[in-house]
Amino acid sequence: MTTTVTARTLTDLYAQVQHFYAHQMQALDGLRFEDYAATFTEDGTFQHSPDAEPARTRPGIVRELVEFHKRFENDPVRRRHWFNHIALEPQEDGSVRSTVYALVVTVRPGGKPEIAPSCVVHDVLEVVGDQVLTRSRLVTHDQMF
Repeated sequence: MTTTVTARTLTDLYAQVQHFYAHQMQALDGLRFEDYAATFTEDGTFQHSPDAEPARTRPGIVRELVEFHKRFENDPVRRRHWFNHIALEPQEDGSVRSTVYALVVTVRPGGKPEIAPSCVVHDVLEVVGDQVLTRSRLVTHDQMF
């Protein structure tokens, strides 16, 4: 299927995806892993660490996030994922490739915010009407070049 994207529809798509990312990252930062995983397709994949295999399916994504966050159990840390410079490329199959710069801001009580890591997020999104879901996510870390 070939889709013609006009400037207006791309603008609408951009706003829709930006709104989606805001809610998705707030779920992640709020440690609501089931809500975060629900933003992926049923068979979605999620690879956020360079040395880990991708998590597959929503339950697999939840398991991966629970396991990953165990390292913070005794660390009163707050993390905020900041997505910016969203570049969208509609694909012929109806999906959308999204490339995003991401900064993870980490702060501890009484401390100053630190940015670690700096990443690029490579997504394939499924957009149907008002719904956006992530089919796949690969996060590359800038310090790993």
